[in-house]
Amino acid sequence: MLKKISSLLAVLTLCACASNGIFSRSGQNELYTETNDINIVRRRDFHVGVLLPLSGEFAKQGNGLKNATMMALEDINDDGLILQYYDTKGTPEGASVAIENALNQGVEMIIGPMLSSSVQAITPAAKNKDIPVIAFNSASEVLQDGIYTMGLLLDEQVDRIISYAVQQGRSRFALLLPDNNTGITVAKAAVKSAAKNNVSITAIGFYTPGTTDFTDLLKRMTHYDARQNNLKKVKAQYSTAAANGDPQAIRMMNQLNKYDSYGDIGFDAVLIPDYGATLKSAVAMFGYYDVFSPEVKFIGTSIWDNTNLNKETTMRGSWYPSLSKQNSTYFANKYTQLFGERPSSLYAFGYDAVALASAISRRGTDNLEEKITNPEGYLGLNGVFRFFTNGQNQHSLDIKEIRDSGNYIVDAAPRKFLPGTSLEQEPAPITFKPAIYGKNTDTAEMMIFGYRLNANNESAVVY
Repeated sequence: MLKKISSLLAVLTLCACASNGIFSRSGQNELYTETNDINIVRRRDFHVGVLLPLSGEFAKQGNGLKNATMMALEDINDDGLILQYYDTKGTPEGASVAIENALNQGVEMIIGPMLSSSVQAITPAAKNKDIPVIAFNSASEVLQDGIYTMGLLLDEQVDRIISYAVQQGRSRFALLLPDNNTGITVAKAAVKSAAKNNVSITAIGFYTPGTTDFTDLLKRMTHYDARQNNLKKVKAQYSTAAANGDPQAIRMMNQLNKYDSYGDIGFDAVLIPDYGATLKSAVAMFGYYDVFSPEVKFIGTSIWDNTNLNKETTMRGSWYPSLSKQNSTYFANKYTQLFGERPSSLYAFGYDAVALASAISRRGTDNLEEKITNPEGYLGLNGVFRFFTNGQNQHSLDIKEIRDSGNYIVDAAPRKFLPGTSLEQEPAPITFKPAIYGKNTDTAEMMIFGYRLNANNESAVVY
């Protein structure tokens, strides 16, 4: 478990340092009273290379991460942990030079890089020397044995929110997705989670990324024309009896007159992994077609944290997963004191990566990858997290509900990982065939399932 700060005694003002350098905690004044359940068995210094874009297009983010790693170096009070900084310049070429220098200077572990192209550039050299990499990029194509990510993966967010919605009684899910790699990633994760939870994905709609016009797509997804015709038929059944004074028919007609359509839309929850004007427009258009919460629950991903949704009446009661921010106030406040600006949520991953390096190396510097993938995981600023042998990770996520007074945690992140919760489990068989909108059905099925589905939900063509 990562060390937890229990009492703040003083604050050290850190200064901006040169792009490359070597830093250790040795010789600094004691700053914190800390709790520690790790028996230190390390008998020598542990050298960690930190590869970040300290110059170039992404220098702001790179230097923010560097600041966070230096904060962690102070807080953990580990004299034997040596951080060696290397500038990737935000390019594959810069990353290649950085990893060569890091390996020549004897690093035993890599933190970073930030960009997927930089991670790909350093992977062959790092793996050739059996140096584990804790990257900040979560693109699936860069992750593999020995190349891990600190980032929050879409797969676990989708599984967390769908699993929670199932626990609350939802069983038929629609997906409203941007027509890009993110949308396909979410679709794959949702299908896997739905199969695991024995529920169905009934509809998948794709839209042009960034659009705010969902008129035609949602009209088709909600079967609006058929429901309008159904309303006319139902009204016709009750109109004569209501005209003759039948109390039950009158009550029914009063209810029907409130709507423009009538009938089942085919789903009781909609997952929308978007934010801002796109998200707000989509939910508002669902209401235009008589689809409202709580009959249909709107659910999302952690990206919803980037939009103030508390004034959106159509979204009240909606759910989404979020990193547990149990220690985020401490981190944000101290970072602001030291560097004069509020930190990006990305920077906390830099802090936790350094604390992780200290925690695993204190148990000895042999078999680092076995220690990194400890199934019990580690406790950091953003709650409990752990790594898998394929490079992916899992975080302990809160479920938040949108309310007019703020976003309220309705299901707190677990404090530890339970047996059987690994995302590496074998996928359950698919027993449903979603209707596809906004994209060619065969193309979408091949991208999501890896094969086309026939009418019996079985693979028609396997590649």
